[in-house]
Amino acid sequence: MTDIAQTHDVVVIGSGPAGLTAAVYAARANLEPLVIEGVIEGGPTGGQLTLTTEVENYPGFPEGITGTQLIMDMRAQAERFGTRFQTEDVTAVDLSTRPFKLSTDSGAEIWTNSLIIATGAKPRRLEVPGEDELWGAGVSACATCDGFFFKERHVVVVGGGDTAMEEATFLTKFASKVTVVHRRSELRASKIMQERAFKNDRIDFVWNAEVVEVKGAGGQVTAVVVEDTETGERRDLACEGMFLAIGHIPNTWLFEGTLDMDPEGYLLVDEPTTRTNVPGVFACGDVMDHIYRQAVTAAGTGCRAAIDAERFLAEHTDATPIMPRG
Repeated sequence: MTDIAQTHDVVVIGSGPAGLTAAVYAARANLEPLVIEGVIEGGPTGGQLTLTTEVENYPGFPEGITGTQLIMDMRAQAERFGTRFQTEDVTAVDLSTRPFKLSTDSGAEIWTNSLIIATGAKPRRLEVPGEDELWGAGVSACATCDGFFFKERHVVVVGGGDTAMEEATFLTKFASKVTVVHRRSELRASKIMQERAFKNDRIDFVWNAEVVEVKGAGGQVTAVVVEDTETGERRDLACEGMFLAIGHIPNTWLFEGTLDMDPEGYLLVDEPTTRTNVPGVFACGDVMDHIYRQAVTAAGTGCRAAIDAERFLAEHTDATPIMPRG
């Protein structure tokens, strides 16, 4: 039997901007939330923001702030209001009845009357030499976040879809030249996005090519090695930055077969709320947002998730089983 006295009102899985904002709001509502950090193996505590060197587009920081410092400040704020933290991985969830049960890699079982999922997403990587070492030092997956730092520099964008064309076009506001490297001879992007990129005199293309290595010196990108997909010939392409635009992978494997997802694996919610198809389970941040993927928008959905959870708990004061919809 579950000891209801040991059941949490709110558990948040994830400690990025969405999860920590949810924790702040839940804590201020006297829900005493527990945040479980580090849900994804190999992922950083604090989410993708900790991989960003400078954050200059988060409101309230006119001089900018490092991603790591911003997360640390958010964490301290949540802790100040009574949030508790547990640093380990969640390995399994049982959402079939309420209280929900979470299992962790230490063997612990955690029970909660509501659950906020803020496990985020991770950018698809090339998995080539030099990529990890230069991540955040010239290698990025977010032009909106980091494009400003490449004023009058030559950068490479890897990809051929709409996102790649959007990133390339955006980067021309700063970079002196943007080279799109695509493994095929034609783009997958929509016609209008292709036309926009082709008309931009700061954008050029390297066709039928893949980046197989990132080179650097002094902690900065100096070139990428591109391989011709037809001939296998390799050459150095000098540049000062590389932006990946080959998609993101939402961290939702824990919830496969339980929560509704779109074809890409992002959690579906009942907009404008953050409710999933299981009553009492809410999703926020990049785990349910494949469009904006910004720290400030993630924080906004974290606020919404906490308010949704608070209202749910007010309406469901007992712990009777609640079956998923659909």
